[in-house]
Amino acid sequence: MQSIQANSYPIHFNEKGYEALNLHLTENKYSKLFIIVDSNTNEFCIPKFLPFLETDLTIEIIEFDAGEENKNIETCVQIWNVLTELGADRKSLVINLGGGVVTDLGGFVASTFKRGVDFIHIPTTLLSMVDASVGGKNGVDLGNLKNQIGVINVPIMVLIDTQYLETVPQNEMRSGLAEMLKHGLIYDKEYWEQFLDLKSIDFADFDALIYRSVEIKNEIVIQDPTEKNIRKSLNFGHTLGHAIESYFLENENKTTLLHGEAIAVGMILESYLSLHKKLISPEEYFQIKSSIKSIYDTIIFEENDIEPILELLIHDKKNEYGNIQFALIEGIGKIKINQSVENELILEAFQDYKS
Repeated sequence: MQSIQANSYPIHFNEKGYEALNLHLTENKYSKLFIIVDSNTNEFCIPKFLPFLETDLTIEIIEFDAGEENKNIETCVQIWNVLTELGADRKSLVINLGGGVVTDLGGFVASTFKRGVDFIHIPTTLLSMVDASVGGKNGVDLGNLKNQIGVINVPIMVLIDTQYLETVPQNEMRSGLAEMLKHGLIYDKEYWEQFLDLKSIDFADFDALIYRSVEIKNEIVIQDPTEKNIRKSLNFGHTLGHAIESYFLENENKTTLLHGEAIAVGMILESYLSLHKKLISPEEYFQIKSSIKSIYDTIIFEENDIEPILELLIHDKKNEYGNIQFALIEGIGKIKINQSVENELILEAFQDYKS
């Protein structure tokens, strides 16, 4: 597959990516190479990755415990200390090998260590391939609040090798699929329609679907790298989805949701908001709701869950001057940003989701 040119960095695919990586290592005089992984990717992905690496550099592997609950500043401090102890300097290179938690956190660690060292993302989950590793957003959670601390800073390159998906469990694949569905809903109706009957998808061609998803996100980010305008469209499903994800993460009586599971709920809820603002038709809403519910389990919300979720909305990063802003779809394949919604309508959306 042809490489995709992002804002000042390339996105390479499969074998071509390793060729580009090794050429980059040859042409640049790095002092040391640090590979940041979590406990899952250290076990399952490092053995696949290291044989492709052609370098005489000293290689150090830095591991942290897997899980969204470890995507915090405390983990960053631990890694900054390890980098210091291992003699990392400004000519060091960091490779982030893992899912969205690794690329988000690793990119933030590299962007801030000694005011910034070069880093490369090698995403190993579907979610990180089609979303987290592309676009230059790096950061960590603040308590249970998603991605509150971070920077926009691009990697040297992104290397997407779909062979790593062989290591990914089915629920994680579904989590990544949610972002692909979102890309269709906000940008490309034909792409969305390819997912209406999952049984008909030839997964031998899944690389092409991943490629198109990356292409869509990159086309949006190139227009608006710092999220002042059209890039906000990528937050469709995320205003409520992130609040739901945060609530389930902090509540010990709830089973923690994967990112894509929460976003799937968020997309149904925010499609309902789009319907009642007359941006989509009832037929479009029914198609979205039924299609997403056919892929993801229905999440149970008790009456006393909704108010705390609504309170979390105030921390959403898109909010301006204390007002909650939504990115809503205006027909499948189009988006309308900076939409205000009353709480009563959000409550209605939750009631409709349950039905």
